Amino acid sequence: MSSAIWWIRRDLRLSDNHALAAALQRADVVIPVFILDPFLLASPYTGVKRLAFLFDGLRQLDFSLRQLGSALILRQGEPLEVLQVLLAETGADRIFAEADITPYARRRDKRVEAQLPISLIHGVTLYPPEILHKPDGAQYTIYTPFNRLWRSLPFPGSPIPAPPRLLSMPPLFNYGIPTEPSLSSEASFQAGETEAQRRLAAFADSSITCYAEQRNRLDLDGTSGLSPYLRFGMISARQAVWAARQVETQAQDEAARRSAETWLDELIWREFYAAILYHFPQVRHTAFRPKLRRIPWRNDPAGFAAWCEGRTGYPAVDAAMRQMNSIGWMHNRGRMLVASFLTKDLLIDWRLGERYFMQQLLDGDPASNNGGWQWTAGTGSDAAPYFRLFNPTLQGMKFDPQGVYVRRWLPELASVPDSYIHTPWKMPDELQRRVGCLIGKDYPAPIVDHAIVRQRVLDAYKSAENIK
Repeated sequence: MSSAIWWIRRDLRLSDNHALAAALQRADVVIPVFILDPFLLASPYTGVKRLAFLFDGLRQLDFSLRQLGSALILRQGEPLEVLQVLLAETGADRIFAEADITPYARRRDKRVEAQLPISLIHGVTLYPPEILHKPDGAQYTIYTPFNRLWRSLPFPGSPIPAPPRLLSMPPLFNYGIPTEPSLSSEASFQAGETEAQRRLAAFADSSITCYAEQRNRLDLDGTSGLSPYLRFGMISARQAVWAARQVETQAQDEAARRSAETWLDELIWREFYAAILYHFPQVRHTAFRPKLRRIPWRNDPAGFAAWCEGRTGYPAVDAAMRQMNSIGWMHNRGRMLVASFLTKDLLIDWRLGERYFMQQLLDGDPASNNGGWQWTAGTGSDAAPYFRLFNPTLQGMKFDPQGVYVRRWLPELASVPDSYIHTPWKMPDELQRRVGCLIGKDYPAPIVDHAIVRQRVLDAYKSAENIK
């Protein structure tokens, strides 16, 4: 009987998995393998929460494979060397894997391709980044024309189901999935394809029809919560897009249709940032815009620590940071707000914030995280103008009007009246004592004055643009 290796990387799922489907077309026995890569494990961008989510996702995948008569084989080591050993052990004649778009993954896969029989099947995004270009072959760096081209392409078919069964494998040595770090049973995001499918179904059945109206509200559960699952391919990009398009075409009213279209736009932003990283890998280390590669950042260690720990004195900023530090996820409006505060109010290098996010987020994705940070910092492709600063007080008032979000993550402000919840430093001393929140003791005073630092950041960016 013929056999092939299914090398799992960012596709921890059985449904709509085209790498797995290709392996099943080629071989009688498919051997599911995940390799713990020491390079990635030791990366300063790797976070404990995301590792726990990954390991639990592997356990869920192993359980699903066993239901089909197979099992997950886990090995550790340099991928090329591990695969060479596995081919010898199993007699497999080919490796199938989902192609990745990050610079490291592409270098790794190129080394494997040079020495081993491997087929890389597209799947991290709906369309391969290499086909999304202008008529003259140049790459899109502006989102709107990219979106227009993306939407004009024929949809590449509906999602395919999981295989009904897999043939059992020969006995193989298995390292076993690490037990630590691990997810709490009460974690906000439980790993695995089953949970991803449940979330998508629930979102498509209800919340998606209000998405355009509610997606920016910090105090409402108005987003899909699918980003960690898309990050590890516990659900495919194709299935998410398919769900959005189904709601978009079958919506009962204009508001619901617009909401589905808005969510689809967010999925296309994910594809846009993947294409940017694919074609411009230098953005992982430097600004996309050459003129803004020499900004005179202040990089104040005390300010950075206050930002990381959620004690800047601006409640919406601090609540967002504490949410991420606690559960490994942050509302997208919060991400823009805290990124603006770090880069503009504190004038700290966006790369420090980008790395801290990667260390904390379950959904830390090299392309989307980099793209989001460079957008807010004004250094990226199709970025926000560098002179745009998010006002942390006004953002809180607009997107958390009653302070529900702030009180959830900043319990020391629980008794602060609504009128002061986003400006607690303005409370009279007597009121501070009455509500049990003394500014400077129970909760910090603002570490910078937003109104004053605006000119400082404008001067810094202008000086960078004028450097010859």
